Amino acid sequence: MSSAQRLSGGRQEHGRQERGRASERRGRFAETKAILYLRCKLYRILARRMRNAAGEIDLIARSWNGVVCFVEVKARADAAKAAEALGHAQRGRIARAAALYLGAHPKLRHKVVRFDVLYVVPGRLPRHLKNAWQLD
Repeated sequence: MSSAQRLSGGRQEHGRQERGRASERRGRFAETKAILYLRCKLYRILARRMRNAAGEIDLIARSWNGVVCFVEVKARADAAKAAEALGHAQRGRIARAAALYLGAHPKLRHKVVRFDVLYVVPGRLPRHLKNAWQLD
């Protein structure tokens, strides 16, 4: 491998890392925007970026009427891309992570639970899709 090939490979790797960091920053900003939006709607944030053996849940909140909401935050350039961003496999991982979370928090086990999606698009208020999917 020539030194030019090694250098170009290094630049590609560096570019991927930069894109990854930028994506991480966008995601954190979108989650912060989602938290502010939910708080304005009288939700109590129980956890942010909760991780367990099954996966990660962006936000866990309790609505004003006591419903435990597992919220996936999607930040995209436009609403259509945001709506397409949540696949079946990801929903399954979130559901499994939610089950483990509820198992670890006995006080929440008997609460009504739902899965929400919050779409965050630049220059607009977040769009909150309540009860976005049901467990199969």
